[in-house]
Amino acid sequence: MDIEIIEEDANPMLHRRDVTFQVTHEEETPSRLSVRDSLAAMLNKDADEVVVRELNTRFGMRTTMGAAKVYETPDDAREIEQDYVLDRNKIADADADGEGEAEEA
Repeated sequence: MDIEIIEEDANPMLHRRDVTFQVTHEEETPSRLSVRDSLAAMLNKDADEVVVRELNTRFGMRTTMGAAKVYETPDDAREIEQDYVLDRNKIADADADGEGEAEEA
């Protein structure tokens, strides 16, 4: 799987960069998580700071166009993104981990 960044725009008000990219793949469309991990490694960021918003593959093509938002910190991503988007990207809520321990006690 090869990733090529097509466009990158800074968005300082939301502490993020908006990235448009193209993925070239040999088999089926790669999963959102594998694209997120590869994109994070390419941009030298933590995986929790990268949120893949969309992946679009045209029928029969071995390329996928996508859009992602790359935040400065994982807390910025949790504060700005909607819960269902965080769930799709498997970004855990830091508060949810602490609440589970408090309820058990």
